[in-house]
Amino acid sequence: MMSDMELPSRIDWVAAGCRLLAATAEEFRRTQPFAGLAIGTAIHLEPKTAALLMTLKAGGARLIATGNLNSTQPETVAWLGRQGIAVVGEQTTDASAHDRFLDAILAEQPDLLLDNGGDLFARVAERPYARLRGGTEETTSGRMRLAPLREKLKLPILVINDSPIKQFAENRHAVGQSLFESFMRFTNRSTNGKRVTVFGYGACGKGVAACFRNAFSVVSVVDIDPVTSLEAHLDGFATPLRETAIRNADVLITVTGAPGILYGADLPLLKDGVILFNGGHFPHEIDVAALETAAERIVRYEADGITTLHLRDGRTIHILAGGHMANLAGPRPLGNSIESMDLGFTLQARCLEMVAQGRAGRDQCVVPVPDEIDAAVAEAYLALHR
Repeated sequence: MMSDMELPSRIDWVAAGCRLLAATAEEFRRTQPFAGLAIGTAIHLEPKTAALLMTLKAGGARLIATGNLNSTQPETVAWLGRQGIAVVGEQTTDASAHDRFLDAILAEQPDLLLDNGGDLFARVAERPYARLRGGTEETTSGRMRLAPLREKLKLPILVINDSPIKQFAENRHAVGQSLFESFMRFTNRSTNGKRVTVFGYGACGKGVAACFRNAFSVVSVVDIDPVTSLEAHLDGFATPLRETAIRNADVLITVTGAPGILYGADLPLLKDGVILFNGGHFPHEIDVAALETAAERIVRYEADGITTLHLRDGRTIHILAGGHMANLAGPRPLGNSIESMDLGFTLQARCLEMVAQGRAGRDQCVVPVPDEIDAAVAEAYLALHR
Protein backbone atom coordinates (compact mmCIF):
# COMPACT_ATOMS: atom_id res chain seq x y z
CA MET A 1 0.00 0.00 0.00
CA MET A 2 3.00 2.32 0.51
CA SER A 3 5.77 3.06 -2.01
CA ASP A 4 9.43 3.09 -0.99
CA MET A 5 9.50 6.89 -1.25
CA GLU A 6 6.25 7.55 0.61
CA LEU A 7 6.32 8.21 4.34
CA PRO A 8 3.99 6.15 6.55
CA SER A 9 0.64 7.82 7.14
CA ARG A 10 -2.38 7.33 9.37
CA ILE A 11 -3.99 5.50 6.44
CA ASP A 12 -1.28 2.84 6.64
CA TRP A 13 -1.84 2.47 10.40
CA VAL A 14 -5.59 2.11 9.85
CA ALA A 15 -5.15 -0.37 7.00
CA ALA A 16 -2.94 -2.55 9.19
CA GLY A 17 -5.78 -2.75 11.73
CA CYS A 18 -8.43 -3.65 9.12
CA ARG A 19 -7.53 -7.33 9.03
CA LEU A 20 -10.93 -8.49 7.80
CA LEU A 21 -10.96 -6.01 4.92
CA ALA A 22 -7.43 -7.08 4.01
CA ALA A 23 -8.51 -10.74 3.84
CA THR A 24 -11.58 -9.74 1.79
CA ALA A 25 -9.40 -7.72 -0.61
CA GLU A 26 -7.12 -10.72 -1.10
CA GLU A 27 -10.14 -12.86 -2.03
CA PHE A 28 -11.53 -10.15 -4.31
CA ARG A 29 -8.25 -9.98 -6.23
CA ARG A 30 -8.89 -13.60 -7.23
CA THR A 31 -12.66 -13.47 -7.77
CA GLN A 32 -13.02 -9.96 -9.30
CA PRO A 33 -16.72 -9.51 -8.34
CA PHE A 34 -16.79 -5.90 -9.62
CA ALA A 35 -14.88 -6.38 -12.89
CA GLY A 36 -16.17 -3.93 -15.48
CA LEU A 37 -18.42 -2.15 -12.96
CA ALA A 38 -18.32 1.40 -11.60
CA ILE A 39 -19.23 2.09 -7.97
CA GLY A 40 -20.30 5.57 -6.92
CA THR A 41 -19.85 6.37 -3.24
CA ALA A 42 -21.01 9.19 -0.97
CA ILE A 43 -19.56 8.43 2.45
CA HIS A 44 -17.20 10.06 4.96
CA LEU A 45 -13.78 10.23 3.31
CA GLU A 46 -11.37 9.39 6.11
CA PRO A 47 -8.68 6.73 6.58
CA LYS A 48 -10.99 3.80 7.36
CA THR A 49 -13.08 4.55 4.27
CA ALA A 50 -9.89 4.45 2.24
CA ALA A 51 -9.41 0.85 3.35
CA LEU A 52 -12.93 0.01 2.14
CA LEU A 53 -12.48 1.72 -1.21
CA MET A 54 -9.19 -0.08 -1.79
CA THR A 55 -10.95 -3.39 -1.05
CA LEU A 56 -13.57 -2.61 -3.71
CA LYS A 57 -10.86 -1.58 -6.14
CA ALA A 58 -9.09 -4.90 -5.53
CA GLY A 59 -12.33 -6.54 -6.73
CA GLY A 60 -12.08 -4.79 -10.08
CA ALA A 61 -14.30 -1.77 -9.42
CA ARG A 62 -13.84 1.64 -10.96
CA LEU A 63 -14.60 4.07 -8.14
CA ILE A 64 -16.05 7.58 -8.19
CA ALA A 65 -16.21 8.94 -4.65
CA THR A 66 -17.42 11.96 -2.78
CA GLY A 67 -17.79 12.66 0.93
CA ASN A 68 -20.47 13.83 3.33
CA LEU A 69 -20.99 17.31 4.74
CA ASN A 70 -17.98 18.52 6.74
CA SER A 71 -16.28 15.12 7.18
CA THR A 72 -14.06 14.88 4.09
CA GLN A 73 -10.41 14.80 5.14
CA PRO A 74 -8.02 16.42 2.61
CA GLU A 75 -5.18 14.01 3.38
CA THR A 76 -7.43 11.06 2.55
CA VAL A 77 -8.58 12.69 -0.70
CA ALA A 78 -4.97 13.24 -1.75
CA TRP A 79 -4.03 9.66 -0.86
CA LEU A 80 -6.98 8.21 -2.79
CA GLY A 81 -5.98 10.26 -5.83
CA ARG A 82 -2.51 8.69 -5.72
CA GLN A 83 -4.19 5.27 -5.77
CA GLY A 84 -6.12 6.16 -8.93
CA ILE A 85 -9.49 6.66 -7.24
CA ALA A 86 -11.48 9.61 -8.58
CA VAL A 87 -12.73 11.94 -5.85
CA VAL A 88 -15.30 14.66 -6.52
CA GLY A 89 -15.27 17.76 -4.32
CA GLU A 90 -13.57 18.67 -1.08
CA GLN A 91 -14.39 19.29 2.58
CA THR A 92 -17.39 21.61 2.85
CA THR A 93 -20.25 22.59 5.14
CA ASP A 94 -22.05 24.20 2.17
CA ALA A 95 -25.09 22.03 1.36
CA SER A 96 -25.41 23.44 -2.17
CA ALA A 97 -21.78 22.58 -2.95
CA HIS A 98 -22.32 19.10 -1.54
CA ASP A 99 -25.38 18.72 -3.79
CA ARG A 100 -23.21 19.51 -6.83
CA PHE A 101 -20.74 16.82 -5.80
CA LEU A 102 -23.55 14.28 -5.54
CA ASP A 103 -24.91 15.24 -8.96
CA ALA A 104 -21.43 14.80 -10.42
CA ILE A 105 -21.26 11.25 -9.05
CA LEU A 106 -24.62 10.32 -10.58
CA ALA A 107 -23.70 11.97 -13.89
CA GLU A 108 -21.22 9.09 -14.28
CA GLN A 109 -24.14 6.63 -13.98
CA PRO A 110 -22.34 4.10 -11.77
CA ASP A 111 -23.53 0.48 -11.81
CA LEU A 112 -23.63 0.33 -7.99
CA LEU A 113 -24.05 2.97 -5.27
CA LEU A 114 -22.63 3.00 -1.75
CA ASP A 115 -24.72 5.62 0.04
CA ASN A 116 -24.49 7.21 3.48
CA GLY A 117 -27.53 9.17 4.58
CA GLY A 118 -29.56 8.45 1.44
CA ASP A 119 -28.08 11.37 -0.51
CA LEU A 120 -27.53 9.42 -3.73
CA PHE A 121 -30.56 7.12 -3.74
CA ALA A 122 -32.96 9.97 -2.92
CA ARG A 123 -31.82 11.59 -6.16
CA VAL A 124 -32.11 8.31 -8.05
CA ALA A 125 -35.73 8.03 -6.91
CA GLU A 126 -36.44 11.22 -8.86
CA ARG A 127 -33.96 10.67 -11.71
CA PRO A 128 -33.50 6.91 -12.27
CA TYR A 129 -31.13 5.47 -14.87
CA ALA A 130 -31.26 2.04 -16.46
CA ARG A 131 -27.83 0.60 -15.70
CA LEU A 132 -28.05 0.99 -11.90
CA ARG A 133 -28.16 -2.45 -10.24
CA GLY A 134 -28.69 -1.19 -6.67
CA GLY A 135 -26.32 -0.90 -3.75
CA THR A 136 -26.09 -0.18 -0.04
CA GLU A 137 -27.11 2.42 2.54
CA GLU A 138 -25.00 2.82 5.67
CA THR A 139 -27.14 4.66 8.21
CA THR A 140 -30.35 4.87 10.22
CA SER A 141 -30.84 8.39 8.84
CA GLY A 142 -30.60 7.07 5.29
CA ARG A 143 -32.99 4.19 5.92
CA MET A 144 -35.56 6.59 7.40
CA ARG A 145 -35.19 8.79 4.34
CA LEU A 146 -35.34 6.02 1.72
CA ALA A 147 -38.02 3.70 3.15
CA PRO A 148 -40.90 5.92 1.90
CA LEU A 149 -39.29 5.88 -1.59
CA ARG A 150 -39.32 2.09 -2.09
CA GLU A 151 -42.00 2.20 -4.80
CA LYS A 152 -39.97 4.73 -6.75
CA LEU A 153 -36.62 3.02 -6.28
CA LYS A 154 -37.50 -0.66 -6.87
CA LEU A 155 -33.84 -1.65 -6.58
CA PRO A 156 -31.97 -3.94 -4.20
CA ILE A 157 -30.68 -1.63 -1.45
CA LEU A 158 -29.21 -3.37 1.59
CA VAL A 159 -29.10 -1.30 4.79
CA ILE A 160 -25.86 -1.90 6.69
CA ASN A 161 -27.14 -0.18 9.83
CA ASP A 162 -29.85 -2.80 10.25
CA SER A 163 -27.32 -5.60 10.65
CA PRO A 164 -27.06 -6.77 14.27
CA ILE A 165 -23.27 -6.61 13.84
CA LYS A 166 -23.44 -2.93 12.91
CA GLN A 167 -25.86 -2.26 15.77
CA PHE A 168 -23.73 -3.68 18.55
CA ALA A 169 -20.17 -3.43 17.19
CA GLU A 170 -20.25 0.01 15.66
CA ASN A 171 -23.30 1.83 16.96
CA ARG A 172 -23.41 0.75 20.59
CA HIS A 173 -19.74 0.20 21.33
CA ALA A 174 -17.83 2.35 18.83
CA VAL A 175 -20.13 5.40 18.57
CA GLY A 176 -20.36 5.50 22.35
CA GLN A 177 -16.58 5.43 22.67
CA SER A 178 -15.90 7.89 19.85
CA LEU A 179 -18.44 10.50 20.98
CA PHE A 180 -17.11 10.33 24.51
CA GLU A 181 -13.57 10.67 23.18
CA SER A 182 -14.69 13.57 20.99
CA PHE A 183 -16.21 15.41 23.95
CA MET A 184 -12.88 15.16 25.76
CA ARG A 185 -10.93 16.13 22.64
CA PHE A 186 -13.06 19.22 21.96
CA THR A 187 -13.46 20.47 25.52
CA ASN A 188 -10.72 18.99 27.72
CA ARG A 189 -13.32 19.23 30.51
CA SER A 190 -14.03 16.69 33.20
CA THR A 191 -17.08 14.45 32.88
CA ASN A 192 -17.11 13.63 36.61
CA GLY A 193 -20.42 14.66 38.15
CA LYS A 194 -21.61 16.38 34.96
CA ARG A 195 -25.32 16.08 34.26
CA VAL A 196 -25.51 14.62 30.75
CA THR A 197 -28.74 14.22 28.77
CA VAL A 198 -28.72 11.85 25.79
CA PHE A 199 -31.49 12.27 23.21
CA GLY A 200 -32.22 8.91 21.60
CA TYR A 201 -31.80 5.46 23.13
CA GLY A 202 -31.21 3.42 20.03
CA ALA A 203 -27.98 1.48 19.69
CA CYS A 204 -25.89 4.68 19.43
CA GLY A 205 -27.66 6.31 22.37
CA LYS A 206 -27.16 3.21 24.51
CA GLY A 207 -23.42 3.34 23.87
CA VAL A 208 -23.15 7.08 24.52
CA ALA A 209 -25.15 6.88 27.75
CA ALA A 210 -23.07 3.95 29.01
CA CYS A 211 -19.73 5.60 28.22
CA PHE A 212 -20.62 8.82 30.04
CA ARG A 213 -21.99 6.88 33.01
CA ASN A 214 -18.75 4.89 33.12
CA ALA A 215 -16.93 8.23 33.22
CA PHE A 216 -18.85 9.18 36.39
CA SER A 217 -21.43 11.45 34.76
CA VAL A 218 -25.05 11.62 35.94
CA VAL A 219 -26.86 10.49 32.79
CA SER A 220 -30.48 11.06 31.73
CA VAL A 221 -32.13 9.70 28.60
CA VAL A 222 -34.93 11.23 26.51
CA ASP A 223 -36.68 9.14 23.86
CA ILE A 224 -40.09 9.63 22.22
CA ASP A 225 -40.82 5.89 22.37
CA PRO A 226 -42.22 4.94 25.80
CA VAL A 227 -41.02 1.34 25.44
CA THR A 228 -37.49 2.52 24.70
CA SER A 229 -37.69 4.96 27.61
CA LEU A 230 -38.73 2.10 29.85
CA GLU A 231 -35.68 0.15 28.70
CA ALA A 232 -33.44 3.10 29.60
CA HIS A 233 -35.14 3.31 33.01
CA LEU A 234 -34.56 -0.40 33.66
CA ASP A 235 -30.95 0.02 32.51
CA GLY A 236 -30.55 2.43 35.42
CA PHE A 237 -30.75 5.79 33.65
CA ALA A 238 -32.95 8.67 34.74
CA THR A 239 -35.79 9.28 32.25
CA PRO A 240 -37.20 12.71 33.14
CA LEU A 241 -39.65 14.59 30.98
CA ARG A 242 -38.00 16.45 28.12
CA GLU A 243 -38.20 19.95 29.64
CA THR A 244 -36.75 18.81 32.96
CA ALA A 245 -33.97 16.90 31.20
CA ILE A 246 -32.94 20.00 29.26
CA ARG A 247 -33.10 22.35 32.25
CA ASN A 248 -30.81 20.20 34.38
CA ALA A 249 -28.19 19.28 31.78
CA ASP A 250 -24.60 20.45 31.68
CA VAL A 251 -24.16 18.51 28.43
CA LEU A 252 -26.83 17.75 25.79
CA ILE A 253 -26.08 15.05 23.19
CA THR A 254 -28.31 14.23 20.20
CA VAL A 255 -28.04 10.76 18.61
CA THR A 256 -31.46 10.15 17.06
CA GLY A 257 -31.04 10.31 13.28
CA ALA A 258 -34.03 12.67 13.14
CA PRO A 259 -34.21 16.46 12.61
CA GLY A 260 -35.30 19.14 15.08
CA ILE A 261 -34.34 17.54 18.38
CA LEU A 262 -33.11 20.77 20.01
CA TYR A 263 -34.52 23.98 18.58
CA GLY A 264 -34.78 27.71 19.13
CA ALA A 265 -37.81 27.46 21.43
CA ASP A 266 -35.65 25.49 23.87
CA LEU A 267 -33.41 28.49 24.49
CA PRO A 268 -35.10 29.56 27.78
CA LEU A 269 -34.55 26.05 29.16
CA LEU A 270 -30.82 25.87 28.52
CA LYS A 271 -28.55 26.07 31.55
CA ASP A 272 -25.77 28.66 31.69
CA GLY A 273 -22.61 27.07 30.27
CA VAL A 274 -24.36 24.07 28.71
CA ILE A 275 -22.47 22.18 25.99
CA LEU A 276 -24.43 20.95 22.96
CA PHE A 277 -23.17 18.37 20.52
CA ASN A 278 -24.52 15.98 17.92
CA GLY A 279 -23.64 12.41 16.99
CA GLY A 280 -26.31 11.94 14.31
CA HIS A 281 -25.43 11.78 10.61
CA PHE A 282 -27.02 15.06 9.52
CA PRO A 283 -26.34 18.49 11.10
CA HIS A 284 -30.04 19.14 11.68
CA GLU A 285 -30.65 17.57 15.09
CA ILE A 286 -29.62 20.84 16.76
CA ASP A 287 -31.04 24.00 15.16
CA VAL A 288 -27.78 25.92 15.39
CA ALA A 289 -28.99 28.79 13.19
CA ALA A 290 -31.97 29.51 15.46
CA LEU A 291 -29.81 29.45 18.57
CA GLU A 292 -27.22 31.74 16.99
CA THR A 293 -29.93 34.21 15.95
CA ALA A 294 -30.78 34.71 19.63
CA ALA A 295 -27.19 35.46 20.65
CA GLU A 296 -25.98 38.96 21.47
CA ARG A 297 -22.40 37.97 20.69
CA ILE A 298 -20.85 34.86 19.11
CA VAL A 299 -17.27 33.75 19.74
CA ARG A 300 -15.88 31.08 17.44
CA TYR A 301 -12.85 29.07 18.51
CA GLU A 302 -12.14 28.01 14.94
CA ALA A 303 -9.16 25.77 15.58
CA ASP A 304 -11.04 23.93 18.32
CA GLY A 305 -14.41 23.63 16.60
CA ILE A 306 -16.24 25.37 19.46
CA THR A 307 -18.85 28.12 19.11
CA THR A 308 -19.83 30.09 22.22
CA LEU A 309 -23.08 32.04 22.24
CA HIS A 310 -23.33 34.95 24.68
CA LEU A 311 -26.98 35.68 25.39
CA ARG A 312 -28.47 39.01 26.48
CA ASP A 313 -29.35 37.62 29.92
CA GLY A 314 -25.70 36.74 30.61
CA ARG A 315 -25.91 33.00 29.88
CA THR A 316 -23.41 31.26 27.60
CA ILE A 317 -24.07 28.23 25.40
CA HIS A 318 -21.32 26.19 23.77
CA ILE A 319 -21.88 24.23 20.53
CA LEU A 320 -19.34 21.68 19.30
CA ALA A 321 -18.55 21.21 15.59
CA GLY A 322 -21.33 23.58 14.54
CA GLY A 323 -23.87 20.80 15.11
CA HIS A 324 -22.16 18.44 12.66
CA MET A 325 -21.36 14.85 13.59
CA ALA A 326 -18.84 15.51 16.35
CA ASN A 327 -16.75 12.35 16.10
CA LEU A 328 -15.79 13.21 12.51
CA ALA A 329 -15.31 16.94 13.01
CA GLY A 330 -13.03 19.36 14.79
CA PRO A 331 -9.36 18.85 15.64
CA ARG A 332 -8.07 15.37 14.79
CA PRO A 333 -11.38 13.80 13.71
CA LEU A 334 -10.80 10.08 14.25
CA GLY A 335 -14.32 8.67 14.00
CA ASN A 336 -15.20 5.20 15.22
CA SER A 337 -12.66 2.56 16.18
CA ILE A 338 -10.75 0.74 13.45
CA GLU A 339 -12.03 -2.71 14.45
CA SER A 340 -15.68 -1.66 14.40
CA MET A 341 -15.34 -0.13 10.96
CA ASP A 342 -13.43 -3.18 9.73
CA LEU A 343 -16.56 -5.18 10.54
CA GLY A 344 -19.03 -2.63 9.17
CA PHE A 345 -17.11 -2.03 5.97
CA THR A 346 -16.72 -5.75 5.34
CA LEU A 347 -20.52 -5.93 5.52
CA GLN A 348 -20.54 -3.15 2.90
CA ALA A 349 -18.15 -5.03 0.61
CA ARG A 350 -20.07 -8.31 0.88
CA CYS A 351 -23.45 -6.64 0.29
CA LEU A 352 -22.16 -4.82 -2.78
CA GLU A 353 -20.75 -8.14 -4.01
CA MET A 354 -24.19 -9.73 -3.58
CA VAL A 355 -25.91 -6.96 -5.56
CA ALA A 356 -23.23 -6.97 -8.28
CA GLN A 357 -23.67 -10.69 -8.80
CA GLY A 358 -27.45 -10.40 -9.08
CA ARG A 359 -28.10 -12.36 -5.88
CA ALA A 360 -30.34 -9.62 -4.44
CA GLY A 361 -33.77 -8.98 -5.92
CA ARG A 362 -35.75 -5.81 -6.42
CA ASP A 363 -37.97 -6.86 -3.53
CA GLN A 364 -34.93 -6.37 -1.27
CA CYS A 365 -35.33 -2.60 -1.43
CA VAL A 366 -34.19 -0.81 1.74
CA VAL A 367 -33.98 -4.03 3.76
CA PRO A 368 -31.48 -5.30 6.36
CA VAL A 369 -28.27 -7.12 5.53
CA PRO A 370 -29.14 -10.77 4.70
CA ASP A 371 -28.58 -13.21 7.56
CA GLU A 372 -26.07 -15.26 5.58
CA ILE A 373 -23.79 -12.24 5.15
CA ASP A 374 -24.01 -11.39 8.86
CA ALA A 375 -23.08 -14.98 9.77
CA ALA A 376 -20.19 -15.17 7.29
CA VAL A 377 -18.69 -11.83 8.39
CA ALA A 378 -19.01 -12.73 12.09
CA GLU A 379 -17.34 -16.10 11.58
CA ALA A 380 -14.52 -14.57 9.51
CA TYR A 381 -13.84 -11.90 12.13
CA LEU A 382 -13.80 -14.44 14.97
CA ALA A 383 -11.43 -16.67 13.02
CA LEU A 384 -8.96 -13.78 12.73
CA HIS A 385 -9.25 -12.64 16.36
CA ARG A 386 -9.62 -15.84 18.36
